[in-house]
Amino acid sequence: MGGDQQRGTLTLGIWFSEKRKSKVEITCKLRNRNRDVERSSIRKISDWLWEIPQSYREDMRVPARFYASESMLAQILADRSLEQLVNVATLPGIRLHALAMPDIHEGYGFPIGGVAAFDPDEGIISPGGIGYDINCGVRLLRTGDHFAEVRDRIPDLAREIYHQVPSGVGHGNRITFSPEQLDEILHGGARYMVESGYGEQEDLRHLESGGVLEAADPELVSLHARQRGLDQVGTMGAGNHFVEIDRITSIFDTAAADRMGLFEGQVVIQIHTGSRGLGHQIATDYIKKMNQVMPGYGIRVPDRELACVPFRSPEGQAYFRAMSAGANFAWANRQLITWEIRRAWSTLFSSPPPQVVYDVAHNVAKLETHTLGSRSMELLVHRKGATRAFPGQPVIIPGSMGTGSFVLEGAPGAMLESFGSSCHGAGRRMSRTRAKHMIQGSHLRKVLEEQGIAVQAGSMSGLAEEAPEAYKDISEVVDTVAAAGIARKVAQLIPVGIMKG
Repeated sequence: MGGDQQRGTLTLGIWFSEKRKSKVEITCKLRNRNRDVERSSIRKISDWLWEIPQSYREDMRVPARFYASESMLAQILADRSLEQLVNVATLPGIRLHALAMPDIHEGYGFPIGGVAAFDPDEGIISPGGIGYDINCGVRLLRTGDHFAEVRDRIPDLAREIYHQVPSGVGHGNRITFSPEQLDEILHGGARYMVESGYGEQEDLRHLESGGVLEAADPELVSLHARQRGLDQVGTMGAGNHFVEIDRITSIFDTAAADRMGLFEGQVVIQIHTGSRGLGHQIATDYIKKMNQVMPGYGIRVPDRELACVPFRSPEGQAYFRAMSAGANFAWANRQLITWEIRRAWSTLFSSPPPQVVYDVAHNVAKLETHTLGSRSMELLVHRKGATRAFPGQPVIIPGSMGTGSFVLEGAPGAMLESFGSSCHGAGRRMSRTRAKHMIQGSHLRKVLEEQGIAVQAGSMSGLAEEAPEAYKDISEVVDTVAAAGIARKVAQLIPVGIMKG
């Protein structure tokens, strides 16, 4: 493997034309003129924590805080993410502060990397604080094999996994479920899949929330959403979704790694996908509904993408239950993909199939108990492109395609500082459109393969969208989280096989 393994990056030579470069630079300058939050408005709390005070704007109910190193500020100020974070700080019932992780970038409503906790009696629920891809998340599988033992079979494994796991926009699975079975999936999540023979009871012990949110009500998911999801259980999707074969190159915390069954040189597999078209349709349906009823609750928001309703309202409870069903669909999806990967593994190897290390959600709202000052209270925590990081819990942070990923462990500081939350990835610094303008997918594939990474991809333009240059430095993001005391570094992973839709 070439590249800078210590920093978790690979040096990639990417071709782009001067004409395209000029076009991109003009677009960026126009975008920068529209940003509202300037550097002079930001107060430094520590080397890794910054604040936009409540006095910045009269409609703010709490301050807006974000984690970042000094060198990250220019990238963060280059889009609307801080303006979006300030907007979050205006929402009814928000407690303590609106928060963002160092992988912050512009999203829909909330910035991606955003975290906000609301009083469930006085506050709201907002689909823009959860995302269209409900429970987009990552699952990490561990094998008992050392990379040196299976190095020559990695390309074969990548091809077999790509064959077993359907991928791409609109692509369905060969394994089909009836409408009645889909209701069971929406209600029971990964638990139902295991009971149906697609996994082991032990798997459920290593999934956030056991792979099921009990509040789910399939009847609150529209027929259109169900139709979109009916054949998508066990499928990867496109965009930044992937299955990736990795090897562990560094162990930072031996005791934590031992608890997770990880060792240096080990082959592990990441699954990154969510609720597919079903989750997207749930969000679409309820955003439309909330925009219709929000004025009746006397709620005014600075951005229509923050459409919301009181959590205890009929509409708020309906969305919460439908969102929970979407989250269960995503856990079921990753569970069936795990079964498909195990089938691919057993086709090639006689060693035991991969086991689950952990599975974390990125886009979800959950009722949790947190301490504010001396008071313990239940809060509705929105995490949009952010990962739960309770003390002792594994936290899986995938890097951009072709760079390193990290396994962390939640630290006590997360409960005091970030509502038990951490970053969820590297964070984009380049839009997908800009990446496709600048990067040639076929050349990127060639460079990745020269680095010893087997690549299976259905689209060269889709490959270009996820190039390493499109993302922030994952090591800097993770180091910021570690310095803040939110999570501790456990292991670093480097890709050896990539499968994308």
